[in-house]
Amino acid sequence: MKKTIIGETLGNIPWEDKPFGCNDVMWRYSGNPILDWNPIPKAARIFNSAVAPFNGKFAGVFRADQKNGRATLFSGTSEDAINWNIGPEPIQWVDENGNPHPTSYAYDPRLVKIDGFFYIVWCDDMGGASIGLGRTRDFKTFTRMPNPLMPFNRNGVLFPRKVNGKYLLLSRPSDSGHTPFGNIYLSESPDLVHWGNHKLVMKNGGQGWWQGVKIGAGPVPIETTEGWLLFYHGVSTTCNGFVYSFGAVILDIDQPDIVLYRTRDYLLTPEKIYETVGFVPNVVFPCSNLYDPDTGRVAVYYGAADTYTAIAFAYIDELIDYIKNNSEVF
Repeated sequence: MKKTIIGETLGNIPWEDKPFGCNDVMWRYSGNPILDWNPIPKAARIFNSAVAPFNGKFAGVFRADQKNGRATLFSGTSEDAINWNIGPEPIQWVDENGNPHPTSYAYDPRLVKIDGFFYIVWCDDMGGASIGLGRTRDFKTFTRMPNPLMPFNRNGVLFPRKVNGKYLLLSRPSDSGHTPFGNIYLSESPDLVHWGNHKLVMKNGGQGWWQGVKIGAGPVPIETTEGWLLFYHGVSTTCNGFVYSFGAVILDIDQPDIVLYRTRDYLLTPEKIYETVGFVPNVVFPCSNLYDPDTGRVAVYYGAADTYTAIAFAYIDELIDYIKNNSEVF
């Protein structure tokens, strides 16, 4: 069997076969949402969260909007990456010396393993929305690192390995509010502390109105034989407000600021009741993916209506073929 994904085998990836008669390249898990309202005593909603394989099972970092309305991060574990045991208290961050180093707020984490550490990137408060960065080995002790970028910025996503000897970080510079604009940029670092050589990767717009207002990087890029596969969200404006959908792009493997193919049409848009009705209606927001090189299976975790956590599935080769055959690069 041809292997398109480059990475470690994940035989226990959550999966559900494509429903009979489904003509879409991605399909939703029939058990969605996997996290509903009030999933733990301290949180009203858990969504826009990130998961990773860990010791033969799974671990995750979750955006939990607490009942005071404030967003923060919790950790959790799972046997199957569907049914989650989420800790009762928020993550207690420490600095490099082990001293408490709490966040004011924290949301929309991404999670990636690089050289033995699990790195968490999230939207942090540094006198305004900025990119937070931290690490853990065991999902028990969480160490905050220096903020990579100045405010205002969101949607920070690390690549899963160095490229040309540098760590790479995607982000979406913004303003201090609910940004009515946004493009995706790439920054590089020799040490995860000093960041620079910023490059524009993608602009919002094109023929697809679904991504006409702003875009932002989603889960950690997947390394494939065709390039880096990146899911990203796009936002359109309607008479009833913003609508969040998501598509995908293939970036050059050695120069990831170069877009090779980009979905003209969305892959997923709010349609189901748990995506169209909730705390913030009409949102599908991808934050994490799991994948298995041996079978080509991909599972994408996404937030729905800023209320629920849901999963969608795809086969990597079908997905890449679709992106190539329905591409608009601009």
